[in-house]
Amino acid sequence: MLKNVAAVVLPGVTPFEFGVVCEVFGEDRTADGVPPFDFRICAESPGMVPTSLGFAMEVGEGLGPVEVADLVVVCPYDGGSPVPPAVISALRQANERGAWILSVCSGAFLLAEAGLLDGRRAATHWKHSQRLAQSYPDVIVDEDVLYVHDGNIITSAGSAAGVDACLHLVRTELGSKAANTIARGMVVPPHRDGGQAQYIERPFPAVRSDTMEHLLVWLADHLEQDLPVSALAARMHMSERTFARRFRAETGATPAAWVNSQRLLRAQALLEDTELSIDAVATKSGFGQSVLLRHHFHRALGISPAGYRRTFRGKRVPQAAVSTSARQITAKGKTP
Repeated sequence: MLKNVAAVVLPGVTPFEFGVVCEVFGEDRTADGVPPFDFRICAESPGMVPTSLGFAMEVGEGLGPVEVADLVVVCPYDGGSPVPPAVISALRQANERGAWILSVCSGAFLLAEAGLLDGRRAATHWKHSQRLAQSYPDVIVDEDVLYVHDGNIITSAGSAAGVDACLHLVRTELGSKAANTIARGMVVPPHRDGGQAQYIERPFPAVRSDTMEHLLVWLADHLEQDLPVSALAARMHMSERTFARRFRAETGATPAAWVNSQRLLRAQALLEDTELSIDAVATKSGFGQSVLLRHHFHRALGISPAGYRRTFRGKRVPQAAVSTSARQITAKGKTP
């Protein structure tokens, strides 16, 4: 069970990505049914830690919580200072005892420095990927993914991709219901294109303005309804042509593709968390007929709905069961 979480910060920590980690693991969502995390922020030693934006934050704990953490999160930093040997040692010990280790963005450099990524696939921000590959030639750097899950280590690309990596880990350990609840509170998708696949391809870009925000929230609550473009355009008081253009500009997907991806997520959650029949899951997720549900599952995940339920329900996702066929669903856009 994922309970104790230690976030390690170094001088030059980047505030946005650090905030993502705090939002996922530091918020108390027990009232919404999410198990609590014992979330600790750690540094080499307690005291003031400068951030990349010129202000400093006070960290009250040293590296002690890392010793017992179920998950160690390495927050991104600007790389301006040498990595303290004590931090390297703490990460190696956490890895040896099998703890989850997750890096966000440039945090991958710290894992590489500790030797934890040797022979593994890894991700970082696209701006840094070439430097990571050149500095640590034993690391297999993948530039085209949101995150990489390799054994007990997860590395994410830059900025918002940290959200995807954190939610993937929550889903793996605690199931889709917990991940969906956290995502809903953050107003982000539970996961973007690729589902449970080990390597998640470039996603639909995040919405770039709030024009469609209310519609997307409404759509997520009405997936079981018929949702033609004509009705959605009328709801937004736009012509169909203008609506389709604005929707793609702000989400990176056509209305039909976006709705289909959300219906697939809904079906996955129902298969994991309920006893509903396949026909009922098809109805409640908006596919209508089980044959359509099976079609979309095979196309997206390379597995039948029944097979997905047997594999993923009520247990941690095993690496051997992860389907790489979901890589075939590739949405156009830029990795954050």
